Amino acid sequence: MTEQKTSGSCLCGEVAFEISGPMRPVVNCHCIQCRKQTGHFLAATDCAMDNFKFTNETGLKWYRASETARRGFCGNCGSTLFWQADNNQAKISIAAGAIDGNSGLTTSGHIFVAWKGDYYDIPDYEAQHPESD
Repeated sequence: MTEQKTSGSCLCGEVAFEISGPMRPVVNCHCIQCRKQTGHFLAATDCAMDNFKFTNETGLKWYRASETARRGFCGNCGSTLFWQADNNQAKISIAAGAIDGNSGLTTSGHIFVAWKGDYYDIPDYEAQHPESD
């Protein structure tokens, strides 16, 4: 885990956030919903909500793609930003690409690889889980 003060935002800046505690290594999710939302797969970290705060949420929109979670994005520029499970409101997943500058994070593996696209390969040396980890 990386501990640092981290900031991030959407493309237009109408959603911005700060993280003041540790973040989980990046996990790449290949589920159908993440692929549809991002156009590829979702590379995401997460942190405790106690360490997360919005500094601007003017453009923040939430979309319920399933009965178990919601997905946050900017309603102005369309940036994919967050994923949050209903059964664990104490954490929030954050799109790694939304983090400003160097994150200091590494990728720990891939989940839902049974649903990955047929147009790319996952290197054998990276951890892979057919469903969630």
